[in-house]
Amino acid sequence: MFNPTPRQFKVIRALLFVSALLPALRLLVAGFTGGLGANPIEFITRSSGDWTLYFLCIALAVTPLRRLSGWNWLIKLRRMLGLFAFFYASLHFTTFLWFDHFFDLGEMFKDVVKRPFITVGFIAFVLLLPLALTSTNGMIRRLGGKRWQWLHRSVYAVALLGILHFWWMRAGKHNFEKPILFGTIIAGLLLVRVYFAWRNRSAGVSQARAKVQKRQVTPTPT
Repeated sequence: MFNPTPRQFKVIRALLFVSALLPALRLLVAGFTGGLGANPIEFITRSSGDWTLYFLCIALAVTPLRRLSGWNWLIKLRRMLGLFAFFYASLHFTTFLWFDHFFDLGEMFKDVVKRPFITVGFIAFVLLLPLALTSTNGMIRRLGGKRWQWLHRSVYAVALLGILHFWWMRAGKHNFEKPILFGTIIAGLLLVRVYFAWRNRSAGVSQARAKVQKRQVTPTPT
């Protein structure tokens, strides 16, 4: 079982951090070199939206992968991956607010209400905000472990809404391959999580029964 030293882990985290920035750097370079194509706004919107879903899937895969592989150190990377999902979601939303509405909040909200696929995407982004804001150790302590866990389980709702938003955007062009892929990945990760929760619950019930049986067969002192 691979268990990196503290120095190796720092290298892994640094490489992952730089790799996660590459899509944003690509957009930045393309913007200065004219590489965004004939429709730069659409290019940025699609790229940032795609990478939001990529990082959501990767962040959600950390816990199942940790449990299957026994690599407990992976959990230390989950927060960073989740924050990169929020980073690209913010870039996606800012592109919509800036280039489509020039920071006119009134017009933006009219668009949100009028177009269902934007409504769904906006709800997903709003739900993602508290997850990013409560990702610090201090907020974990303030909320308490269980309340924090329940709050952050809503990331699955964010992912599903994000996929629906993505699906709706591509519906006019009958491009359903990526939405189906994202949906399959999220469904698979959710099923793995449900399986582990069921297994842990079954193990807890078995241990409780074993304790009860042990008490029943143990003779009481006279």
